[in-house]
Amino acid sequence: MDYKDYYKILGVERNASEADIKKAYRKLAMKYHPDKNPGNKAAEDKFKEINEANEVLSDSKKRARFDQLGESYNQWQQRGGNANDFNWDDWNSRTSGGVRVDVGDMSDMFGGFSDFFSTIFGGSPVGYGTQGYGRRTSRVQQQPRSLNQPVRINFQEAYEGTKRILQINDRKIEVKIPAGAKSGTKVRVAGVGPNQSDIYLVVDVDPDRQFERQGDDLNTEFNIDLYTAVLGGEAKVATPKGEVMLNIPAGTQPGRIFRLAGRGMSNLKQSNKYGDLYARVKVQLPSQLSNKQKALFEQLRDFKKQ
Repeated sequence: MDYKDYYKILGVERNASEADIKKAYRKLAMKYHPDKNPGNKAAEDKFKEINEANEVLSDSKKRARFDQLGESYNQWQQRGGNANDFNWDDWNSRTSGGVRVDVGDMSDMFGGFSDFFSTIFGGSPVGYGTQGYGRRTSRVQQQPRSLNQPVRINFQEAYEGTKRILQINDRKIEVKIPAGAKSGTKVRVAGVGPNQSDIYLVVDVDPDRQFERQGDDLNTEFNIDLYTAVLGGEAKVATPKGEVMLNIPAGTQPGRIFRLAGRGMSNLKQSNKYGDLYARVKVQLPSQLSNKQKALFEQLRDFKKQ
């Protein structure tokens, strides 16, 4: 089991801020997203790796555990050690009272994260459970009361709500993910895990090219031409429900923000409630002018000098 350097995967320093991590993740997720790389297995694997790194570094508790346990394991591996000989009991005793439980390979069931992630944050080294401090025992057959597994959705699915079909042994279970879900939202599936344990699907929402989310509010940008900015008019603005026409007053400056009330993200707890959409103006300047257009602009320039 190889060590994974999540900082290196996202291309950030170990002292990177939450904002730096978010920015790096969004940039890489856009680049390697499966929709932009159809049929590219390497890009798909890279995308999964990026999401795993973000899952750890964007969570303060996971990040702290990775910084401590992950670095210790990295040093052990560099000295020639392997996963089965590493003192996992020592680390586990600091976090869960000295008892570790092998919960099986849930990644086969839901397409989860790597063995490295599972070992540090939920699983145990392959073939072993542990109990007590500093010693290895036979596999433990107990199961936890609940299990967490990630599920990835896109922005539109988060806005409208969506469903996932889970295959657990011979059972197919339809799980509804409510509108307004965000990264970190947990959806409980009661009594379907081993020994009738609960499974919590932990939602991860892919970044969107058009909209940036802040709570239930959304930020976006839209283009208008120079003439509409100067003279006023109408412009199309994208919303999660489709385009709407927005009145543009004469003299609108680049960067002006328009608030579209109730056009934002669905509220997780109140399905009939929505946040606001904040649309920032981008003014497109003409790249080519006819001789007549150029002459008119020159007249305007000369008029301004008077």
